[in-house]
Amino acid sequence: MTEQQIIDKLRDDEHYYGKFGKKYFSYSNIGTLIRKPLKFHDTIENNVNFVLGGYFHTSILEPNKLEKFKIIKTSSRNTNVYKEESNGDICVLEKEAEMLQVLKEKLLENDHLNSLIIGDNIEYEVPNIGKIEDRWFKCKADVLNHNEKMIIDLKTTSKEIDDFKWSAKDFYYNSQAYIYSKLFGYEFVFVVVKKPTLKQMQEAKNMNDLKKIIDIGYFDCSDLFLSDGLDNIRVALENYKLHYETPGFKAKNFFYNETL
Repeated sequence: MTEQQIIDKLRDDEHYYGKFGKKYFSYSNIGTLIRKPLKFHDTIENNVNFVLGGYFHTSILEPNKLEKFKIIKTSSRNTNVYKEESNGDICVLEKEAEMLQVLKEKLLENDHLNSLIIGDNIEYEVPNIGKIEDRWFKCKADVLNHNEKMIIDLKTTSKEIDDFKWSAKDFYYNSQAYIYSKLFGYEFVFVVVKKPTLKQMQEAKNMNDLKKIIDIGYFDCSDLFLSDGLDNIRVALENYKLHYETPGFKAKNFFYNETL
């Protein structure tokens, strides 16, 4: 297959996250290979945060696909109604769907951010592949703004917005930024929306009140941040080579190492 044929195939999430896509390294591998390399081939289990994050992304980037999410009218996931209607899947509660709609509205009401995310010559969920450190990587950009030559990655967080700089290190977002900017050749930025707490949701009289307490952050990436991301990628790939390409390697002799 040509590179373009591979990219076209990766547009389908079934292939991107399935067997075909697993032939390529991705940002999501970095933390695993650094901290728990023996779990590299493990399947990542779905969880509530993944589902809610997916709903938020879809509501903005591909609203025509929101129907794939099942919304259940109940107060929690512990009710009999939820257990019966979910059939064991992780579904979105009605109040969560309403909250995520408010996050979307808050974000798109910002004129500057709206202009980066919505408009002509802007693509969504765009895959790409390329070599980094002589290894094939894949990625899929949330928003590819060709006018500004920018990749916008949308994230939600339960922490305060100014804590994102620490989360970016903890979750190896610097490696994500490096991979995407390297493969697309565009500037990479994070747009982060803070989710309200359960207490805030309960105390809000209406969705407009809730909207007033939602914070948004815009984070661009320094050269140092990107350089740290490349360093993480190199460590991850060294661990991959050690664990999966070194004859006679004994996993019991591996330990995590970091200079403080």
